[in-house]
Amino acid sequence: MYLLGKIKVTAVIPQKLNRLNDIAYNLWWSWNSDAIDLYREIDLALWEKLNKNPVRFLQEVSQKKLEQKLNDSDYMQRYEEVVASFDRYLSEKDTWFNKNYPDKKDNMIAYFSAEYGLNEVLPIYSGGLGVLSGDHCKSASDLGIPFTAIGLFYKQGYFSQRINYDGWQETNFTDLNVSQLPITPALDKNGDRVMINVELPGRVVFAQIWQVKVGRVSIYFMDTDVEQNNDHDRSLTARLYGGDQETRIQQEIFLGIGGIRTLEALGIKATVYHMNEGHSSFMGLELMRKLIQEHKIPFKQAKEIVSSSSIFTTHTPVPAGNDVFPIQMIDKYFGNFWGLLGISRHEFLDLGLRVGEHQNFNMTVLALNLSGRKNGVSELHGAVSRNIFNNVWPGLPEEDVPITHITNGIHTLTWLSPSIKHIFDKYLDADWKETLYDRSIWDKVNNIPSDELWKTHSVLKTKMIGYIRNKLKEQKIANGESAESIKEVDSVLDSNALTIGFARRFATYKRANLIFRDVARILKILNNPEMPVQIIFAGKAHPADRPAHEIIKNINDIAKQEGFKGKVILLENYNMTLARIMVQGVDIWLNNPRRPLEASGTSGQKVCINGAINFSILDGWWCEGYNGKNGWAIGDDTYYDNEYNQDNADSESIYSILENEIIPTYYHRDENGIPVKWVDVMKESIKSLTAQYGTHRMVQEYNNRFYIPTMERVSKITANKFSFAKELADWKANIEKNWSQVQIISDKSMNQLKEQETKSGDTIKITTSVYLGSIDPGMVKVEVYYGSIGRNNLIENAEIIEMKLDSKLEYGLYRYTSDITFSDGGEYGYTFRVVPFHPDLINKFEMGLVRWVVQ
Repeated sequence: MYLLGKIKVTAVIPQKLNRLNDIAYNLWWSWNSDAIDLYREIDLALWEKLNKNPVRFLQEVSQKKLEQKLNDSDYMQRYEEVVASFDRYLSEKDTWFNKNYPDKKDNMIAYFSAEYGLNEVLPIYSGGLGVLSGDHCKSASDLGIPFTAIGLFYKQGYFSQRINYDGWQETNFTDLNVSQLPITPALDKNGDRVMINVELPGRVVFAQIWQVKVGRVSIYFMDTDVEQNNDHDRSLTARLYGGDQETRIQQEIFLGIGGIRTLEALGIKATVYHMNEGHSSFMGLELMRKLIQEHKIPFKQAKEIVSSSSIFTTHTPVPAGNDVFPIQMIDKYFGNFWGLLGISRHEFLDLGLRVGEHQNFNMTVLALNLSGRKNGVSELHGAVSRNIFNNVWPGLPEEDVPITHITNGIHTLTWLSPSIKHIFDKYLDADWKETLYDRSIWDKVNNIPSDELWKTHSVLKTKMIGYIRNKLKEQKIANGESAESIKEVDSVLDSNALTIGFARRFATYKRANLIFRDVARILKILNNPEMPVQIIFAGKAHPADRPAHEIIKNINDIAKQEGFKGKVILLENYNMTLARIMVQGVDIWLNNPRRPLEASGTSGQKVCINGAINFSILDGWWCEGYNGKNGWAIGDDTYYDNEYNQDNADSESIYSILENEIIPTYYHRDENGIPVKWVDVMKESIKSLTAQYGTHRMVQEYNNRFYIPTMERVSKITANKFSFAKELADWKANIEKNWSQVQIISDKSMNQLKEQETKSGDTIKITTSVYLGSIDPGMVKVEVYYGSIGRNNLIENAEIIEMKLDSKLEYGLYRYTSDITFSDGGEYGYTFRVVPFHPDLINKFEMGLVRWVVQ
């Protein structure tokens, strides 16, 4: 029988339930379990079949089942409560932001990211960066921050992962059906569909704009699949991180330049621009072009204005995460751009070149050069970033590189199990969900009865095992395995055994198979009949990352071996659904990246809020979060220059801590079968980590340290038609022009260090002479730079004291003095330096100018 056509029938939602449609098109439902329950209870089987997608659910649900709910008074009461809560949330004026910054409510923050992990129904993310972006938007909404996000709409998403019978990853791409997603066309003030265009070599490429509502926040996605474009350009935004470098640079031109044009087309006037990773760095070029072309502002002033309004967050120290493009490609795509900026090719390229690097244009360097405030995503990552990008500011000590840190967090209610949430409702303050960032509210976790917390966790673990068994059956069926092999899955995993979870991107530096470094030892650990252990793995490897594919293959092979079968599980197609199930159900979350390559790592933060426990390398956020009582640390902060030795040391630490601490603590039970000491660690994990490692704290920190100061700076810039920027740019130009005159007249003679002696606690006076030439002393700071003497007579653990101007000796020559007190004995070294000073510099090192004593 031949198919002649299709007829799509959409259920008609009864008038009394029509707000289900409004809620379905706002991802607010994704972190409000009461809203999700409204759909589940209508038809649970259909809800699960349609992958918990409320938009598609309402299209396919039975009319009869909808109408049945009209006669269910309990359901209708809860429906009214959820609708009231939704409306109250959207209309609330008394938000955290409005209460704290009522005078800033007319500003707008524009946030740019290449990916957003909002919910599994919108699979346009690859991993932690996207989930972080999504969680950032959700907390911005909860806190009432004026916030708009920009991205690209990937109709084929990242990819679906299959692990075939032989253990190799296979990648599949399928088009998303837009009509079934919580996404709508963006409309302008006249109600017309918003379109933008961007010039690429030899053509103009168009994009339609989609809108996704995330609570009070909107995300706007560009999509080049429109009839105005040729077939190649229609697929330009089809895949996340797909294609070659040509595709990548074109996508990033759209994200940055197209993103600014999207805001303009929508009539959104941003005050602050936040680049989440370097993918959107071209944004700064477009902002400068508009200022130069439309306001006739010179380049240096335009750059001052753009950097004053721009923020940059770098997320990875791994080279693959920092995009670079060959110079010839920059010439191809931007050959006409530097003329629009009024600068030369050389000046343009310098915006993205590292010192000593002349072949590649670095998007991270471009972002660093065009942003006033910049940060890594954990304290350690901030330090690592200062090291990696030290040569962007040549002459500066590493610790003075102007990159700070704001540690990542997670959106608590998105990742919190409803069962654990119910416990918090019982034992914490009534308003705990509104004050997630308040550490004091979590002290009441101690009030939770240990048996109640443990039994709830055990139920979640059993639920996880059931879900995993179903997934394993699907994998085996797809791989054509025997009926006997499929039936064996019913006995896979033991709900009473200590269960370790490892799930994340399978980048090689994350060392997913490190625990199998000594196969005999881990075999013995897993198969102790008195204290059994099991491990669940999940994660995708980038399609082009062959070594990561081999790690997946290695784990798959081990999982089939005798002694590991049924105790080591490898699941395919890791996504937010599986992530949520695992972080809520495992006992221990294993994280063993090669330190210090994990910038932050947020999966362990999702674990702790659910009462599971972290077992992690002291890298990323865990360096800050671990307190000795709330989990376990693998290894220490030793630096290794040999990866083989590092892997040996870290794997030994894993085995030793499992054998001597984790496993005995888990299996030590009281008379009621409760592992009391284990539950104490669970409580400490929740209590000490939840507030600090949520995106509410993180976004508040971005707001207080970055967004608000940026708004205030932009207000100064625009107050007098950019005169502030002109004066500051002219001041910088004057300093740069005359900086070569600056000299510190050293009193070091005969190439010998000047030596002084004193006693601990005494104060000594030191002096130096500085020649400033035509630079006024008020335009500089002269500093003593001192600390203990390390190898090669280098100063370590430096401290800085500003020196006082003592006297003018002659034209341009000044004497400076300072008092130093050494509280501890030892041998110290000191030197002097001069840095520019202006009260309106964001950071005293932003110009990269510093003058040291000449040796």
